[in-house]
Formats: sequence, structure tokens, C-alpha cells
Amino acid sequence: MANTIAPDKQVTREELLKRIEKEIETKHVELLHLQFVDIEGALKQITVTSDQIDDVVEGNTMFDGSSITGFTPINNSDLYLLPDLESFVVLPWTETEGYSEARFLCSITNPDGTYFEGDPRSILKKTVDEAKEKGYSINVGPELEFFLFQTDDKGQPTKELHDLGGYFEPAPFDLGERVRLEVYLTLKKMGFTVEASHHEVAQSQHEIDFKFADALTTADDATTFKWVVKTIAQKFGLHATFMPKPIFGENGNGMHVNMSLFDEKAGENAFFDPTDERQLSQEAYQFIAGLLTHVPSFTAFTNPLVNSYKRLVPGYEAPCYIAWSSSNRSALVRIPANRGPATRVEIRCPDPSANPYYAFAAIAAAGLDGVENKLEAPEETELDIFSMEDEQRKEIGIDNLPTTLGESIQALESGKIGRKVLGDYAFNEYLSLKKAEWDSYRTAVTEWELERYQSKF
Repeated sequence: MANTIAPDKQVTREELLKRIEKEIETKHVELLHLQFVDIEGALKQITVTSDQIDDVVEGNTMFDGSSITGFTPINNSDLYLLPDLESFVVLPWTETEGYSEARFLCSITNPDGTYFEGDPRSILKKTVDEAKEKGYSINVGPELEFFLFQTDDKGQPTKELHDLGGYFEPAPFDLGERVRLEVYLTLKKMGFTVEASHHEVAQSQHEIDFKFADALTTADDATTFKWVVKTIAQKFGLHATFMPKPIFGENGNGMHVNMSLFDEKAGENAFFDPTDERQLSQEAYQFIAGLLTHVPSFTAFTNPLVNSYKRLVPGYEAPCYIAWSSSNRSALVRIPANRGPATRVEIRCPDPSANPYYAFAAIAAAGLDGVENKLEAPEETELDIFSMEDEQRKEIGIDNLPTTLGESIQALESGKIGRKVLGDYAFNEYLSLKKAEWDSYRTAVTEWELERYQSKF
């Protein structure tokens, strides 16, 4: 986990507690933010004073679960926060002379100490544990894109872009350079390893990439990353958004997810086979087959908003069609060029509005289903899928991704991955939330409709 407390995974709980107590004392930590995510992946927190650290680490901090959408009913609402001690970090932007604040990321438990079945973090843990039973650990590296917008005199986001720069452009065209630098410095202090930073294709669009890790750590890091980016942008009088498609006619925000399986017994990347023509193992092909088979039924997790499907359209580099390739960026699933320990599968449809715990769990479960059932991957597609006619795609068996949230909801409900990953309780809550969102959008009367139809009819 990105942190400054536990770089060595072999440290004991007692050693971790001593390090935390020392940090609290030497950095004058006054407040502790106990953070968790709701079913949409939105970060929530309860703040306590640092002198309550003993109760905090024992998981004795209670909150009202009925106040969080998709959690518990009002007649059974008590839930508790169990902090992950390795997630403790002092927040760099709060540090002043003699004062600072820190945070823990928490799992959610019931009053009897069992994990709450609606907790996204625990849901991903379950998928990780199931993979471990099969002999695999899951490594994930996401690439999150975001836009920077100007804010008004009340600090609210406007539609005015921060810069007009383009792909890989430097200053003075790239006005977000200083923002990205501040994000980088902040993340570094929080224990992240940042690998790259650049202006993206669209005006005022940016990307900062951090090092891959195990699935749970990466979901925690993605959650922290979005929070830090928004916090730092606000310091510059800007608003950072991870909304999938905030600007019509421009590329949207993606969250390409790179995933690999590590064979625990063999001690090596399970996707690499130097004897294969593509240097991919049978597990890699089977994992790809699992993704292609199940992707329609998990897009409601990886692309969870009405707005998500305005990004997944032809002409803006986002994948719309279900195919794979060892190099072709128009395919949904791509195999980056690196081999050996870095061999991985990249799925390109997810966007950063996704709850990373659900998204990573669903992607991993779909791929592992392919491995377990020895599914056979179709032929790879080397042609530019975007330039094909519909008939040509149909001829070679390339189907569309769902084109609306409504279609994704139907596929989620009829598929097996969603319920398997989330369990009945969280699945039903998520499905209900998404159906309500789709119905609200479907029945809304928009400005586009009024402008087009009001005077004409």
C-alpha cells in the first residue's frame, strides 16, 4: 500500500503500531481521518482526535450505516470501521509547525466483528482470497485520466477549460504542469512511486501513472489518488474531474486496467511463456477469453455512469468492440509489448468513475473464470476495428460493448459475474441504485430535447 509506515510487508502488527505512534508524536498529529468508500466508490470519512488511537486500531469506531446509500437499513444500522494499519499516512497538505492530520483506510465490520457484506473493500478481498486458493495473486496497474476546469468565485466548477494544450505538449501550452508536479510531490510523500506524468490528448486533460501493486493495494491507491488530485487542484483554484466524458467532441477520461496473475507456486508471472509465438501462456489466453466472454456483464462496474457510454463511441480512441490484440490499440483487450515479469493484459474500456474495488474484482473474476474453465480465446484482431464497417465486424464475429447504462444493467442482471463477485446483498443494492439512475436519466427532459422539439412540434 502507498504509505510511509510499512514498506516491509513482513513487519508485525506490534511494530506497525509503534511506528504509527511515533509518527503521531513526532509529527504532532491531532486528527485522524478514518476513510472508507460507499458502493459507488465515493470516499467517506469520520474524523476523531489522535488520543483515541487505541480505540481506532481495535476497530471500535462506530457509524450509522443507514446514512450511506446501499449500506444498512435504519433498524439495523450500526457498523464499525476497522483500519488497515499499513494505510496510515500523514497528509502532507496539513503539515504545519506543531500540527498535522493523518488518515487510515478502513474495512467495515458488523457489531459481531465479521466483515460487512456490503463493504467494497471486503468484496475485493474475497476475490483476492479466491484467486489465492487457486494459486494466484493478482497484480493491477491502472492509468487514470482527469480534466482540469476553472472554478467560479464560490469555488464551484465551471465549463471553462484550464488550458488548450494537446498530447504530450510542454509548457507554456500545458498549464497543468505545476498542478501535476504538486500532485507528484504529494503522492511521493505519501509513499507512492509515480512513474510518468503528461498532458493527455484532449485540451486540459492529464494523466499521472503510479506503480502497479497487488489488487487491494492498487484499489486503495486509486481511491487515494483521486482524492489527492482533487485536493491539490483545489489549491490552484481549479476543479479536477474524473467524469468519463465532460466535453462533447473531445476524448474522454479512461482508466485502462493492466492486470496479471502471479503463480505463487512457481514464483513467476503466470502470463509469460517464452516458447509461445506471442510469449503468452495458456493462462493468459484463457484469461483473455474470460474477459471477452464476460465483459458485457461487468461494464456496469467498469463504466458505471450514464455519461460513461458517451465516451465509448467510435472516433475517440475508446474501445467500443469486443476483441483482443497483441498490439492493436483499437481492441478492447491489448497485450502491451513488455514480456517476462512485466507480461500483462490491458483492458481499455474502464473509466475512472468506477468503484475500483468492484471493477478490479469483476475483471479478475471474469479472467479467472476463463482460466478455470479453460475458455479458448478467439483469433486476435490486427486490423483497425474503428475503420471497419458494421458488416465487416459482424462477419468476423466482433460484437459491440453495451452502448448505454440501460444495456449494461440488463447484462449485469442476466450475467453471472456481478452476483458472484458482490454476493446477493451488495449486488441487489448496486443493481437497484443503477436502475434508479438509469430511470432518472431516461425520463428526464433535457435542454437538447427542448431546443430541438419545443418550437417545431
